[in-house]
Amino acid sequence: MKLQPDKSNAPVINAYDPAWIEVNGIRYSQSLSVSSLPEIQPSAWAGPQFDSLTQSDFAAWAHVGVELILFGSGKKLRFAKPNWLQDLISRGIGVETMDTAAACRTYNILASEGRKVAALLLIES
Repeated sequence: MKLQPDKSNAPVINAYDPAWIEVNGIRYSQSLSVSSLPEIQPSAWAGPQFDSLTQSDFAAWAHVGVELILFGSGKKLRFAKPNWLQDLISRGIGVETMDTAAACRTYNILASEGRKVAALLLIES
């Protein structure tokens, strides 16, 4: 059996800290979204606090073509309110919640496997 490494053109999260996340060598110091879909570039996402999140922060991701959303809830694990996720769930998109550091690691693994995944990463000020 010949093993081949997974090949992916998805953005890679190179490093992270509670105050920043580095994607493809670019450091971001505000909450951001990262997707394995080639047409979607890493970009600013939501506000700087968990309590400022709304349904619209998640709803936009219901129509982009991902099969799974990783929600990085900041320094500690906090679950999204059910109404925030209604649009995703109604379209059959899975949502996994974890702290932001765990979401960064999980995103890299799934993206390298070619999965259609997005990470919505909260960086709290």
